[in-house]
Amino acid sequence: MSDIEIAQQAKMKPIIGLVKEKFGIDAEHLDPFGHYKAKLSLEYVNSLADQKDGKLILVTAISPTPAGEGKTTTTVGLGDALNRIGKKAVMCLREPSLGPCFGVKGGAAGGGYSQVVPMEDINLHFTGDFHAIGVAHNLLAALIDNHIHHGNALNIDPRRIQWKRVVDMNDRALRHIVVGMGGAANGYLREDGYDIVVASEVMAILCLATSRSDLKERLGKIVIGYKTDKVTPVYASDLKAQGAMAALLKDAIKPNLVQTLENNIAIIHGGPFANIAHGCNTVTATKTALKIADYVVTEAGFGADLGAEKFIDIKCRMADLKPSAVVLVATVRALKFHGGVNKEDLNKENLSALEKGFENLQRHYNNITQHYGLPCVVCVNHFTFDTEAEIGLLESLCAALGANCVVSKHWAEGGAGAENLAKEIVNIVDHREPGCTFVYDENISSWDKIAAIATKLYGASGISASAKIKAQLKTWDESYGKFPVCVAKTQMSFSSSPNLKGAPSGHTVEISEVRLANGAGFIVAIAGDMMTMPGLPKQPAAERIDIDNDGKITGLF
Repeated sequence: MSDIEIAQQAKMKPIIGLVKEKFGIDAEHLDPFGHYKAKLSLEYVNSLADQKDGKLILVTAISPTPAGEGKTTTTVGLGDALNRIGKKAVMCLREPSLGPCFGVKGGAAGGGYSQVVPMEDINLHFTGDFHAIGVAHNLLAALIDNHIHHGNALNIDPRRIQWKRVVDMNDRALRHIVVGMGGAANGYLREDGYDIVVASEVMAILCLATSRSDLKERLGKIVIGYKTDKVTPVYASDLKAQGAMAALLKDAIKPNLVQTLENNIAIIHGGPFANIAHGCNTVTATKTALKIADYVVTEAGFGADLGAEKFIDIKCRMADLKPSAVVLVATVRALKFHGGVNKEDLNKENLSALEKGFENLQRHYNNITQHYGLPCVVCVNHFTFDTEAEIGLLESLCAALGANCVVSKHWAEGGAGAENLAKEIVNIVDHREPGCTFVYDENISSWDKIAAIATKLYGASGISASAKIKAQLKTWDESYGKFPVCVAKTQMSFSSSPNLKGAPSGHTVEISEVRLANGAGFIVAIAGDMMTMPGLPKQPAAERIDIDNDGKITGLF
């Protein structure tokens, strides 16, 4: 059966009763969205402040491939497995974006028998959070052009407006547009563009905000552009935008509660991509989960060079989170791809390619243990095509590396297939104090922070950029010098080229653009030709998605 067919056969329990059963949370603290989705009130979240924190476990992966790795599937499987062995566990995930759902990836709610449900709802609109984020973002864009149209009292330079518009869809035609056409009545003629919602600074702000007041303050700090003197920033607060924007996000800031196929609670909240943003669910969701559960399993997007690094250097640094361990997800198929095997040949045994591709896993593992300072378990997400010889070789390679390696069958067997992984993780986190190390010190320059990530994690010899970008970073360091950096880079490689597989070394990472995310509190460095508005593939997933006369959706994944 397909993932969606498995999900549609799930025996879900009403979410209000399930949350009461699992965590004793009364219905008065929940805002239901139908029978199987609910939002948790911030008042209840705030009431948990004095509760002891549980253990935080991060699930990350090797560099992604078309073969798939199963990071979200593993997060769900591990969470179910922890509950199966008698532990009180919650999963924290990001919300899927409609762009990838209709593009290449399809749905993003786990897979096989390790899924969160209702799968169709989670993938399509969910509780409306992304729509609220997009509208709040575009309200600010509208206020900017409206202000200029009505006299421009702030002396905003239309040529130096930094604030694009957003839409939650992959639409390459919107990357570069012209607005204000049709004469003076329609505004000021200028170039503009769109990003995808998950790249919006409003998304990042929502995911890092700790309260409504913090949310509103951060929204007010957004730099929308510069005055005609070319140096004085203009903030969203100068346009008096932050109050209305926060009002639009009044429900989006509340964590969303759903369940797994095995009726365990998952919190799904926020959804920045890790290749163009910081790739983590909300701080509110993670901190709430740590207060109500003994073990919290969360995931950070794409490979450990992106999601895990940003989880550590941005989210944990800002929110004072202390993770206890990392699960590094890999598949035999993906490692063979990194070893040079074409996608159509991945189901054939190929030990030499597996051994060659292992260098990708090895670098991620070393980054996690040496630069993040965290114990790491390698989870081999099992596929039916994996041979005994391939599994044996992978286990021996991990043993030589000194890595704990667990073959997990959660995709086929649900939580039961991940019990060994759960026991291994519990054995680690119950016997060490939580904590991690950062890749760079907050007091070094932004340029040096980017260089530290590139040389330590990517295996690069250094970074390069134009004189203009170097000067911009130096200027920002005067006011924003302690900000972490968020590198926007292809997820497919340690380099800035998606075609360099395995573990390339000695390359130069070219920084093509930098952006200030003052409200979020970090600087974005775009490497190579990374796009913040993706395009659809030649055969988009949208072509196979359908709905019948009874309202049953097919083809989502």
